[in-house]
Amino acid sequence: MSADTSFPTCLLVEDDKVLASVLETALSDQGFEVVVAHNGDAAFEELNDQSSNFKAVVTDIRLGKGPDGWNVAHRARELTAGVPIIYMSGDSAADWSAKGVPESVMLQKPFVIAQLMTAVTTLMNAAGSATALSDAMANDSQSEPSSD
Repeated sequence: MSADTSFPTCLLVEDDKVLASVLETALSDQGFEVVVAHNGDAAFEELNDQSSNFKAVVTDIRLGKGPDGWNVAHRARELTAGVPIIYMSGDSAADWSAKGVPESVMLQKPFVIAQLMTAVTTLMNAAGSATALSDAMANDSQSEPSSD
């Protein structure tokens, strides 16, 4: 059986391997292909290698040594404008307004899986709508007659 490439791919960045496994399973069960990075450096490598494949980034804030979740999200947005970002944190939620990227979601740990799924799908739907609108506007401007 060949792999179905129609499933959206999500980058999951979580240094707690048990939690990462739980979240990976939950996202997979909802139809996502999941790429897991256990620290900021690994997340940067994945983003640099395949940023255009990711339809969402779910990242913890505190990731040990190296880049933190704030850095991961900013790098993801540098490479793919508008990619949905979902932050997870047990203690950094208060910094979200100052350090987070626009149009992202912060989930305070502990949270229920349904909150994660709602955040991911809501942001992906919004990003898809924005992309469709942008594409439509670009097509309209290209098809307008010139005034020459």
